[in-house]
Amino acid sequence: MSKPYIPILLLFTTFLHFLSPTTAEIKSLTITSDTRPMILFEKFGFTPKGHVTISVSSVSVTPLSSSSSSSSQPESSRLGFFLLNEETLIQVLIEIQQNPSFCVLDSHYISRLFTFRDLSPPPSASFNRSYPVTTPNEYSLFFANCAPETSVSMFVLTEIFNLDADGSKDYLSAGQTQLPSLFFLFFLAYLTFFVFWIYTCYTNKRSIHRIHLLMAVLLIMKALNLICAAEDKHYVKVTGLPHGWDVLFYIFQFIRVVVLFTVIVLIGTGWSFLKPFLQDREKKVLMIVIPLQVLANLASVVIGETGPFIKDWVTWNQVFLLVDIICCCAIIFPIVWSIRSLRETSKTDGKASRNLAKLTLFRQFYIVVIGYLYFTRIVVFALRTIAAYKYQWVSNAAEEIASLAFYIIMFYMFRPVEKNEYFVLDEEEEEAAQIALRDEEFEL
Repeated sequence: MSKPYIPILLLFTTFLHFLSPTTAEIKSLTITSDTRPMILFEKFGFTPKGHVTISVSSVSVTPLSSSSSSSSQPESSRLGFFLLNEETLIQVLIEIQQNPSFCVLDSHYISRLFTFRDLSPPPSASFNRSYPVTTPNEYSLFFANCAPETSVSMFVLTEIFNLDADGSKDYLSAGQTQLPSLFFLFFLAYLTFFVFWIYTCYTNKRSIHRIHLLMAVLLIMKALNLICAAEDKHYVKVTGLPHGWDVLFYIFQFIRVVVLFTVIVLIGTGWSFLKPFLQDREKKVLMIVIPLQVLANLASVVIGETGPFIKDWVTWNQVFLLVDIICCCAIIFPIVWSIRSLRETSKTDGKASRNLAKLTLFRQFYIVVIGYLYFTRIVVFALRTIAAYKYQWVSNAAEEIASLAFYIIMFYMFRPVEKNEYFVLDEEEEEAAQIALRDEEFEL
C-alpha cells in the first residue's frame, strides 16, 4: 500500500465532521472501474446490538496495464471490507507511515469483515453476510484495494442498523435516533409561530408591508421543511428507506433557504418599510445570492443522497462550504450600506430622532445576523466535532434553537405595529439624538 492512504483517511475524517453523520439507510451502488485505494461507504454509531450486512455481486478486478495482466491476477486477499473507529485511526496512520507498502487489511486495529478470497466462484463472484457489532462505538465502513495497478467493479448493497430492546431494527445512527421527535417538536414551534404572525399581521393591517408577507412565507416553508425532515428520519429509522420524504425535504429546504437569504437582504436594504424599491447594487446582491443558493442546494442534495463512496464527494463538500461562506458574506453588505446611508441622511434631513431609531435598529440587526451566522457555522460545527457519537443530536438541537431564536428576534424587530418604537418621532429627544448620531458608536 502506498502513502496516498494517509491523506485519503484524513480527508474523509475531516469532511465527515462538517455534516451530520451519515444516515445509514439501506443503500445500493454500482462501482465501475474504480482505482481508488480506499472507499468510504458509511459512518455509523453502533449500540451493543449493532449489525452490518454487506452484499456484493458481479465483482471483477482488472489490471490496468497489459504487463500486469500477462503476469498474474491480483491477490484476492488484498481487497476487502473493514470497519474502523476514530480511536484506532491514528494507529493505522502510524502503521502506514512506518511502512508505505503496508496493507490496511493486515492491521490489528481494524475489524476486517471479508476479503475477495471469500467470494463465490465466477461468474457470480458474490458474497453476502451479516456481522454483529458488539462493541459500541462509531465506526466507518471502508473498502480497501491493496492490489496496485488494478481497478474494481462491483455492485454493493449495505444495510447497517442497531436492534432496539423489542428486537426491531433502527437504521439511524445511535446519535440520531432522537431526530424525528426533535424535528417534529420544532415543526410545532414554527407552526405556532406562523399562526401568531398571521394574527399579528391581521390585527395591524395598516402597518403591513410586503416584507411581512414574505416573512410569513419563510415561516411556513421552515415548518414544512421540518415536518419533511421528521418524516424522512422516521421512515429511515423504521424501514431504512425515506419513501419519498427526502425529495420533499430538499424541495422545501431549497425554497426556505432562498427565502431566508432574500428576507435578510431585503430587510437589510430597508425594502418595503423604508423604501419601495431596490437600488442596482442591492439587486446585484440578490442576483448573486439566489443563483449561489441554487448551487449550494444542488451540492447539498448530492452530498445527502449519495455519500463518501462517490469519487467527487469531497469536491461537492468543498463547493457547498465555499458557496455558503460567500452567501453569508454577501448578505451583510446591504445592512452595512443601509447604516452608512442613514448616517449620511441624518446630516441633511434634520430628523435626528427618527434616524437614530433607524440606525439603532439596523445596528442591532447587523449584530443579530452576524451572531446567527457565527453560531450556526462555527459553534454548531464545533459541537459536532467534540460531542460523543451518542450525542450528535445535540448539534442539531443547538442549530434549531439558534435558528428559532434568530427568527423570533428578527420578526420582533420588524413586526407590523402602528406605532413602532423605532420609528416614533419625539421632539424632546431630538437634541439628544443629534448628539448620538455624531458619536462613533454607529461605526462598524
